Amino acid sequence: MKFSSVKYGAYGILKSMKLDIQIKLFFLIMILLPVSFMAVALIGFEMEPLVSGFIIKLAIWEIIMLLFTGCFLVLWINRRIVKPIGRLTAATGQIKEGNLDFEVEAPENDGEITDLCRNFDDMRKRLKESAVLTVENESSNRELISNITHDLKTPVTSIKGYAEGIMDGVADTPEKLDRYVRIIYNKANDLDRLINELTFYSGIDENRIPYNFTKINISEYFQDCADEISDDLESRNIKLIYENKLDRDTYIIADPVQMKKVIDNITGNSIKYLDKEEGRLKISLKDADSSVMVEIEDNGRGIEARDLPYIFDRFFRSDISRNSSTGGSGIGLSIVKKIVEDQGGRIWATSKTGEGTVMHMEFRKYSLQVLRQEAGNE
Repeated sequence: MKFSSVKYGAYGILKSMKLDIQIKLFFLIMILLPVSFMAVALIGFEMEPLVSGFIIKLAIWEIIMLLFTGCFLVLWINRRIVKPIGRLTAATGQIKEGNLDFEVEAPENDGEITDLCRNFDDMRKRLKESAVLTVENESSNRELISNITHDLKTPVTSIKGYAEGIMDGVADTPEKLDRYVRIIYNKANDLDRLINELTFYSGIDENRIPYNFTKINISEYFQDCADEISDDLESRNIKLIYENKLDRDTYIIADPVQMKKVIDNITGNSIKYLDKEEGRLKISLKDADSSVMVEIEDNGRGIEARDLPYIFDRFFRSDISRNSSTGGSGIGLSIVKKIVEDQGGRIWATSKTGEGTVMHMEFRKYSLQVLRQEAGNE
């Protein structure tokens, strides 16, 4: 039992040594063992001087060859295996400490060791990308909460104020009472819009947007949309211009409910940023060979050139002041872009500061040939 414990204790000590020390120790053993056997043979047996001299010379040459081979193997193993493993060990230590800003140097043309180092560095890069993305998402979520909190407080404060005015008798005429009720109603609609945006945003992140694609006569669809928003625009002293240059039988494949979200969001932004006494909103439908162009143009304050490339990014807001008249969650246009692209379209914007903004949307046509085939099948 005692021998066993000594044996395994020595083995445990050997295992605890670093790899380069183990290699050097085995190298020494590899040299010392044959030398020891040779010495025992020379001492224990009487030999002729000629024979013993030959054996001594042979032993010397064997020791030289062992030294040369052993040194070569130690150097080779140290450079090709021990050093790369040491670099990987140091790299894992840095990752353990949370540092991902380094690079694992891979030896050239070392087969599996080179692949191992490169794969490890690729893993480090992906971990870094994931960590950066996590930080960005956390920052974006905090910004979203901050934005939504601010935007929810504004209509809630207004609703409470005007409701208190009604209860305290401040609205002492039918006209003033009607105005207070309308303001409360509009602010409640703002709350509903924000809640819907949040609900839809969560669906985008989890790819749970409910689509129900169908054939849409785009002329009829946008005519209905224009009729629906015209009364609201008129009450805000905004002129609506509807221009349709499409054939009557032009169709696209889209989800009418989600398309309405796109139109409402774009027109809502246009209304929000109109700064002229006489506002103007123009909806144009144009033919573009195999596709349909939809343009929604306003004469608002426009978008700065430096902000234009980012307006469809989530949480982006060009109005830093976040005043109540232009407040928003910063996710509306990202939702618009998602819906348009999911329906096979594309969207972009052009703008001139002080003159207005144009939202351009392009959708593929649903060809008449396909319609005729379907009609024939029916």
